[in-house]
Amino acid sequence: MSASAAIEAVVFDVGRVLVHWDMRVLFRKLIADPAELEWFCSTVVTEAWHYQHDAGRPLAEMVAERKAEFPAQAALIDAYATRFNETIPGPIEGTIALVEALHARGVPLYAITNFGADLWPRFRPTLPVLERFRDIVVSGVERIAKPDPAIYALAERRFGRAGPAMLFIDDSAANIAAVRAAGWHGHLFTDPAGLERDLTERGLL
Repeated sequence: MSASAAIEAVVFDVGRVLVHWDMRVLFRKLIADPAELEWFCSTVVTEAWHYQHDAGRPLAEMVAERKAEFPAQAALIDAYATRFNETIPGPIEGTIALVEALHARGVPLYAITNFGADLWPRFRPTLPVLERFRDIVVSGVERIAKPDPAIYALAERRFGRAGPAMLFIDDSAANIAAVRAAGWHGHLFTDPAGLERDLTERGLL
């Protein structure tokens, strides 16, 4: 039996695999000057700062601390918390089609996402395809974020499957390196066409 034939389930990341995500999509609506927008997104509400919420830090605590540090940007920092869904402009349609195709073939589907516990309940209802997944590990809920190997060990327990029996799809090279080190199969996502080729070659489609 080949390594590919041993794959029993497919596990997806969410942001930048199932949906587009870019905080500038929201803040372009609120900051007219391009230079100010770039400064704000690289200094105030940054992806590195946001990652703290993915890792389990409460949103209210993060926002209060950031507003104290950047009081002139308080309203914009509040917008990050209250309008976060606007940073997710829509699904990546090609990937959604692949999820549906895998589901139609009876392939068990799961997800592991770096997503804040306070923001996840607002987002999840906006993406109906998530109902296709048997279980979703949300980093902020578990207080473990990718690429920490502990999140993959947790997923194995939750999903009831050994790592080598699963293929994980993620847009982050660090996350794919970590999951492969844990014994899983990994696909570094760049676009739906490349993913479709890989799934087909593995006999999953």
